Formats: sequence, C-alpha cells, structure tokens
Amino acid sequence: MKKLILLISIIVSVNSFAQEVYLPTHTQYLADNYFVIAPTYAGIGENMKIRLNALTQWVGIKDAPDTQSLVGDIRIGNKSGVGLLFYNDRNGNTRQQGARASFAHHLTLSESNDQFLSFGISYIYNHFRIDIENFDPTIPDPAIVDDRALGNHNFEVGVLYRYRSFYINLTAANILDKDLEDFTIYEPGKLRNYTIFSGYRIKTKNKDIEVEPSVYFQLYESDGRSVTDLNVKVRKNFRDDNYAWAGISYRFLNDQFMAPLNIGPMAGIMMSKLYFAYSYQIIMNDLINYNSGTHMITVGIDIFRGTGSCECMKLK
Repeated sequence: MKKLILLISIIVSVNSFAQEVYLPTHTQYLADNYFVIAPTYAGIGENMKIRLNALTQWVGIKDAPDTQSLVGDIRIGNKSGVGLLFYNDRNGNTRQQGARASFAHHLTLSESNDQFLSFGISYIYNHFRIDIENFDPTIPDPAIVDDRALGNHNFEVGVLYRYRSFYINLTAANILDKDLEDFTIYEPGKLRNYTIFSGYRIKTKNKDIEVEPSVYFQLYESDGRSVTDLNVKVRKNFRDDNYAWAGISYRFLNDQFMAPLNIGPMAGIMMSKLYFAYSYQIIMNDLINYNSGTHMITVGIDIFRGTGSCECMKLK
C-alpha cells in the first residue's frame, strides 16, 4: 500500500507541474475542436462553434485530476477569426483557472490547389493556487502559512499550413518566462511548450466516408519532456451537415514508444447543429488496477453562420 501511495504521489506531482504550464491536453481537440490546441483554427468553419468539455482522470482514485473547459470561435470579416477559451482544473490540492483570447488571419496561397496559410496569436491568463485547508494540521510546516497563488500573463503564437486534405500546425505557447518572486528558486521559470499537429483526410469518391490519421507532438522546454498522440478517426457524413465519427488514440512518452501512457476509443455525432462526443482512455501504467480509466464528455452547438466567403475560411 505504501508503494501505491508513493506511486500516486509521484504521478500527481508530475501532472501538477504540467497543470501549471497550461490547460492539460488529452483528446479534447479530437472532438472536432482543433482550436483547443491552436489559435490558428479560430474562424475556420461555417458557424460559431461552441464546445463544453468535462474530463475526469483515473476514476476511482481520490482527488484525481478533473478538468472542465468552455471553448468558442467564429469567423469575422472575410479572412479572420476570433476565439475564447475558459477552463478550470483541479488536481489534488492544486487549482488552476485560466482564459485564452485568440485572433487568427487566413491567407490563400493557391485557390485552385486549396493551399492556405494561417497565423494565430493568443493572450493567455493562468491563475494557479495551492490549497492548504486539506493539509494535515497534526503535521505543521512553518513554511506554509497561507494559500499559495500566482497569476501568469502570457502569449502563444502559431502557424497553420493546409494543402488540400493535408494540414500541419506549429504552436509555441507560454513564450514569456514566469516571474519567480512568489515561489522558490526550485520552481521552473520557463513555461514554453511547443506543439506540432498534422494529419490528412482521406475521402471516398462521393465524400460520404472520411478517414483521418493524425499525430500530435508536444515538447516542454523546461525539462525536455515530450509526448506524442497517434490518432485515427473515421467519419460518416449524412445530409444537412450531420455526421458521426469514431476513432482511437495512442499516447506515449517519446522515449517509451512501446510503453503507452494511455490508449482508448472515442466517438461523436453531430445532428441538427447539436454535438456530442465521448472518449475513454485506459491508463497503461501501475495505476491500471486501481481505477476505471479516464472519461471525457464533450457537448456543443454550432450557431450563427459567420461572415466572409473566402475559401481560406472553409474546412476542406
């Protein structure tokens, strides 16, 4: 039992560090919501897209990470888009709330070849707090006299290239260093992380079936950690922009390809502009015997057809 508690403490500590860096990324973006991971996607699509996401990790383990987010984006003008993201994240005795406001501009490189280039920028605010009300009062620590909290203002930039059914996006998030005055010298000052997201949509002749393999890579500058998601989705298109899809994701540390962090199926449906998706991930480490996995639900709606008719703003 002591080994289990130690293992959970280590994993939660690692996740707490990631928590302070940014909104924890799991498979939210695969629920037809790429704007979650890249400001460059703001405004791409016919409608204002709103998604509410609830993620619960390691169900069955007390004080396991729990995250909620609300995301929306819409096109403005003929070649631009804006978006907002709000999130709340709880992990043991740590709390994090934040917001992201994004702007993207889209350019047409070749209309005949459906070749487009997009640039995005976001302002990010994170508020990180460590609660002490749940600490054991019988084990006093003179260094802990009140809740510890820190607000961080930051930015992210990204570029997206699309060529017909192929896409690749590069994003640098939290590009400013953190102010360390409120914490000890052991706190990481560099919060930058870099992501690459790329995929290809394989369509049948009548376009009613699409297969989309994709890869998501994330690197943390502070300690060199990096993870990769390998994903594949199959989508069935119906009339009136309705569709259903199913897929699977495989996540691993880049130095441990054959030892995945988690793996799991996902599925979603869009009917009459209403969206619902569910994702389940099996934890592939020593915690597998103590929890029922990670569960995620996404609900949403597409409303308000956006202005602008440029091909660069349309999904291909």
